[in-house]
Amino acid sequence: PGPGHDLRQGQPDAASFPRSAWLAAARRALVAAPNEAFGPGDPQGRRELRTVLADYLARARGVRTDPDRIVVCSGFAHALRLLFDGATPVLPPAEHGPLAVEAYGLGFHRGLLAAAGVTTVPLPIDERGARTGELAQRPDVRTALLTPAHQFPTGGPLHPGRRAAVVDWARGRGGLVLEDDYDGEFRYDRQPVGAVQGLDPERVVYLGSTSKSLTPALRLGWMVLPDHLVDRALAAKGEREGWASALDQLTLAEFIDSGGYDRHVRRMRRRYRDRRDQLVAALAARAPHVEVSGIAAGLHAVLRLEPGTERSVLKAAAYRGLAVDGLADYRHPAIGEEAMPAVDGLVVGYATPPDHAYPAALDALCDILPPCA
Repeated sequence: PGPGHDLRQGQPDAASFPRSAWLAAARRALVAAPNEAFGPGDPQGRRELRTVLADYLARARGVRTDPDRIVVCSGFAHALRLLFDGATPVLPPAEHGPLAVEAYGLGFHRGLLAAAGVTTVPLPIDERGARTGELAQRPDVRTALLTPAHQFPTGGPLHPGRRAAVVDWARGRGGLVLEDDYDGEFRYDRQPVGAVQGLDPERVVYLGSTSKSLTPALRLGWMVLPDHLVDRALAAKGEREGWASALDQLTLAEFIDSGGYDRHVRRMRRRYRDRRDQLVAALAARAPHVEVSGIAAGLHAVLRLEPGTERSVLKAAAYRGLAVDGLADYRHPAIGEEAMPAVDGLVVGYATPPDHAYPAALDALCDILPPCA
């Protein structure tokens, strides 16, 4: 049996997938689809999707691109594999050397990179995001992977000065910034900050997907590439599309072009903002000593705990039947205490529980939090 209460991060609200609107878009897309759409797929992705993506990303995220610089993939993990793994990776590890990553991130992604032979170098994080100035101390590093809009999982955005500085670093080093636009569309206290890619499209690879905005079940993502990397990406994918369904691509293109995607994102932005507000209100009432760190954005929040209490809180959560993640699980194993002291905390995903179960999940969370010291 699953947990009694599920507050794990990484899952959008499955019940909110726009089934009727998606079905209507699929019908329109199938009626309008040319016959060749039902043949072998283009590894770059359907032109219809790349065209509407270029327009949408420019309008919503400030991305500077055109359809010929977009390569469709099946999600962020697939993009990493195309960039670093396989017989003809876009960025061969032997050629590009170590990859700088943020000191906190998904272990799954670090494992994927390690399996591809990529050495990852952790960048410390503070209240202004990744300390990109420290890249200058690593002359062997030419590529950095960042989550500038909403650092995962700690929750802060990359400071404007550091955004500009990391692009300058990439220019001077002849390197690249890989921009994982995690939660870029879900900012609740202000308009979302534009993508770093807009500062220099030839030095930033922009990576996005539908995993959080729609559903991870769709398996659609995209890479916006500098001109000189497009052919490499297509060589890495192979002669035919083997990952992303052409019919799903056509449906997503129609869904975006008809305005359905914008309406869905606006609706989910309100829904997730309300969920976060409920979490903050519950903590203010029952555990006011617990800090919610990071900005009002995304599908999760980090609760800061007193030093030395994270493991005991997680044990109490398991006893209570509450599934929640500890912040330590996301810490890069190579980052030392002298570079960045460890912080105890919980990573709370507030998008997953259905409406009827969310209040009880918040009660269970407040029950396992330690009292004020």
